[in-house]
Amino acid sequence: MTSSRPTPLSYKDAGVDIDAGDALVERIKPLAKKTMREGVMAGIGGFGALFEVPKRYREPVLVSGTDGVGTKLKLAFEWNMHDTVGIDLVGMSVNDVLVQGAEPLFFLDYFACGKLDVDTAAAVVGGIATGCELSGCALIGGETAEMPGMYPAGEYDLAGFCVGAVEKSKILTGQGVKSGDVVLGLASHGVHSNGFSLVRKCIERAGANLPATLDGLPFKHAIMKPTRLYVKNVLATLAKHPVKALAHITGGGLLENIPRVLPEGTAAHLQHGSWPQTELFAWLQQTAGIDDTEMNRTFNNGIGMVVVIGALEAAACAATLRELGETVYEIGRIAERGTGAAVTVA
Repeated sequence: MTSSRPTPLSYKDAGVDIDAGDALVERIKPLAKKTMREGVMAGIGGFGALFEVPKRYREPVLVSGTDGVGTKLKLAFEWNMHDTVGIDLVGMSVNDVLVQGAEPLFFLDYFACGKLDVDTAAAVVGGIATGCELSGCALIGGETAEMPGMYPAGEYDLAGFCVGAVEKSKILTGQGVKSGDVVLGLASHGVHSNGFSLVRKCIERAGANLPATLDGLPFKHAIMKPTRLYVKNVLATLAKHPVKALAHITGGGLLENIPRVLPEGTAAHLQHGSWPQTELFAWLQQTAGIDDTEMNRTFNNGIGMVVVIGALEAAACAATLRELGETVYEIGRIAERGTGAAVTVA
C-alpha cells in the first residue's frame, strides 16, 4: 500500500514573503544610516541594537516613550499618502520625551501588515527616518511583521519607541511652576496625530462639499500634514532659558495635557483669542458643530507644545524660540487654582 505525499507548502504559500522582507531591509538601511549619531554601536540588522549614552552626560537619566499614529492611518490608506505618517510616529514619541527636558537618543519602529508591499513600507519607513533625522535621533532598529489574515489588504499598523537622556539635575518636573508664570504656546502644524476619529466623521459629514484648500494647502495635504518636531528648537532654548515646564498637546488637547505638568494647587488661565484659529480648525469646528471647550479637549487647536516660564524671562525665551523658527504666542498665566478647573480658556 502506497501513501501519497502532500503537496509542499512554503512560507510564501502561507502568505509570508521572506524575499520581500529582505528587500525592505535593504531599502531601509541607507535611510537609517542618515540618522546615525554619537552613541550608536550597532544598529539595523542585528538581533538587538546597541547604544552607548554619550560621555558628556555626568548623571544621565533615561526617558522612554512609545506611541502610534492612530486612525490617521485610515486616511493614509484611503488617500494613498504614506510618506509622512512615519514623521507623525516619531513626533508623538520624541515630543513626549522632550517634555522631561530629555534629548531623544534612539528610536525603534514596529510595522505590521497582512501582506508586505515593499514600496508602501519603504515610504513609511522613509518618513520615520526623516523624523528621526530632524530630531537628532538615531533609527537603530525595528520590526516588520507580515501576518496574513490579521489586517485587511493594503492596511498596516505602526508603533514607535523612543529613548532619550537628560541630566538628573535638569529634569523638568514642573514642580517650580508658580502663580504669575507665563504660558507660551508653540504653533502646531495642524491636527498632528490626535482626534482623527472625529476628523474622519467631519469628512464623512461634509461629503462632496469638502473645501479645495485649507491654510494654503490642498485639503488632503492640510489634513495629513505631519506632527511638528519641536526637539531641536526647544532643546536649544532650554540651554539658554530657565524653562519650568513643557507640555506636549496630544489627545485630550490643551485642557487635559497642561495639568499633567502643573503642581497641585495651580491652574493655567488661557486667554481666548490669544492665538489665531487656523482655517483647518475653523472648518473642523463648524463641520462638527462643537463648542470651544470641546475643541480644546479634542484637538491641539493650533498649539502643539506649551512652555511655562517665569514672567521676567518670558519675552527673551519667546524671542529665542522665534529666532529658531517657532511661531510663539503668549497664551496665558499660571494662577492659584482654588476651586476652579486646572485649565480655563476665557
